[in-house]
Formats: sequence, C-alpha cells, structure tokens
Amino acid sequence: MRHGLEISCGGAAIPVSVLVELGELAEHAGWDGVFLEDYLIHYSGDDPSTYDPWLVLAAIAGRTGRVRLGTTVTALPRRRPAKLAREVLTLDHLSAGRATVAVGVGDPGDRGLVAFGEQTEVSVRAAMLDEGLDLLTGLLSGERVNHRGTHYRADGVALRPAPVQAPRVPVWVGGSTQAAAVRRRAARADGIVPYKLTDTDTWSDFTPDEVRELVNALPPTRADGQPFDVAIGGRRRRPDERAERAYLDDLAAAGATWWLEFVPVGDPAAMRAAVARGPLR
Repeated sequence: MRHGLEISCGGAAIPVSVLVELGELAEHAGWDGVFLEDYLIHYSGDDPSTYDPWLVLAAIAGRTGRVRLGTTVTALPRRRPAKLAREVLTLDHLSAGRATVAVGVGDPGDRGLVAFGEQTEVSVRAAMLDEGLDLLTGLLSGERVNHRGTHYRADGVALRPAPVQAPRVPVWVGGSTQAAAVRRRAARADGIVPYKLTDTDTWSDFTPDEVRELVNALPPTRADGQPFDVAIGGRRRRPDERAERAYLDDLAAAGATWWLEFVPVGDPAAMRAAVARGPLR
C-alpha cells in the first residue's frame, strides 16, 4: 500500500509557495503521492486564499522526480472535460508520467458553485459527471474521440501529445460509498477515492471488512493491467501512532492500494512538520 498526502489548496492566508514547498518536502520525506483539493473558493474562513491545483502541481513536478501528483477530488461538472484533460495531459508530460486525476460530482458545500452560477441540482451534476467521465477517459488516452451527448461534444478530437502513461492517465472517482452510483462510476475508471458518509460534516473510518467488501465489488485491475486503485483515508493522523499503524496494516491486508493522510491548512511550520515526519509504514 502506498502512502499519499491530501493537502488543502488554500485557506486563511497561506502563500502558494508553501504548497509547492510541501510537495517537494513530501518526496524527500518518503511519501508516494501528493494530492491537492480543487476549489475555486476554499471552504474555510471569509475570502480565503485559494490556488489552482494544476498550476501548483506543475510547479511541484519541476522540483520532484518520484511522487505521484493529482487532485482529490475535482468536481467534473464544474469543469469542461476537454480543458481538464488538456491540463492533466500537460502535467503528465511535465512530471514524466506521474499524473492522476480524481473526479466527482462535487462538494455540496462548495461556495464556488453558487458564487459563479454553476449547476447546483445534484441530479443534473450527476448526469454531467456520468457523461463527462466517458469523455475525460477517452481524451486522456490520446485516442481520437467522437462524442455527442446532452452536455458535451467532441467531434473526432485527439489531444496530442498522447500521455506518457499508457493506455491513459489514471482516473479515479471520488464520493460516498453510501451512493451506489459512486461504485458504478469507479468501475468505469481506474480507481476510487471513497469516503464513508454522505454527510460530509461528520467522519467515520472504513473498517478493514468494509474495505475488503469494496475491493471485491470493484474490478481487479485498471486499464493498464495494474491493480485497481482503492485510496482510503482523507483525515489527519491520529495521536496514537501504534494503533494507527496497526489500522493501516489491516487496510493494506484488506486490499487498499493507497492511504491518504490529510494535511489541513494552518501554520506553515505545523504543515511542514506533518509532511516531514513521513508516512507510517
């Protein structure tokens, strides 16, 4: 099981240079991946600093050579799939094949949806995600795509250069496992970034048995033949590291391929310390 960091894309008045520094530090500290949130307006505080994750990841790519780079999670209905595909493909080349993108229907509390007049009806956003997922995975392969749907269109388009990774840049699907549609969408992609509860104001860890059941319900491999990614986590490290390590060992035995540890925005020194201590292996 690999160990990644989920890092806030903004909040308070954190400088963007700190986020880039954390990405570089993550590689030195032994982490396997750096994944940024994706918001137009961060969810913390009033008028918080917020940064575009793909630009930040591009800067991190230039300072690293090993860690996987991506988002968890990009609200695909808020993005044009073709523009997102171009950004992800560019990162894949800048990083020499280390890009991943996770997509979902979007955080129901995302202030950017209302502020910019984006679609807020959940059923419509779900339909946009279903259609956009097919278009995105096609474009990320570098193959020629023909698509005419309710929300999107592509007429014989191939985005070049083709990705470094074959057959495409890995695509993960995020969302609550309480929604059956999340598993169905993930099965069309390369991985899942699940959280347990639809109510995002509360948190509950997956048990190893629940992870095992999830793994068994999903495809055994992704498009490139590697094991299907199941990325569990999304919370801070707990104080009892012995118990935490035992829990992570159980998740790995249950079939999880990633553990994602959250680093919330705060004092830059505290954020650096959370990254520098490295993963619990």
